[in-house]
Amino acid sequence: MFSSKRKHQITTNSIFTTMNTLFIVLQAQQGGGLMGFLPLILIIVVFWFFMIRPQMKRQKELKNFRDSLKKGDKIVTTGGIYGKVLEIGDYYIIMEVEGQNRLKIDKSAVIKDMTDAVPAK
Repeated sequence: MFSSKRKHQITTNSIFTTMNTLFIVLQAQQGGGLMGFLPLILIIVVFWFFMIRPQMKRQKELKNFRDSLKKGDKIVTTGGIYGKVLEIGDYYIIMEVEGQNRLKIDKSAVIKDMTDAVPAK
């Protein structure tokens, strides 16, 4: 049979051959540096255009809406409270709800303008 030195040499040679073959296969699959990253880049771009960009646009519109509020506007809060703006501060709004009750709320709690809303039938 084989001597232990010969066995070690065969094992080492087969390991190097296998590693070399694997390296060549991996290089062929990568198709270059940019081609390997192209699917990842494409996923990030699609994610940006369909998820992040519309959300940023909505946030900007909501901020502009909150900054443009004026006395007398009808609004709805995130908690579902309907009312009319009486006073506007830097970070708060005092709104009047039914029965001439007044609530002091944070500006970030306002989500809708109900001035144009059509009443439900």
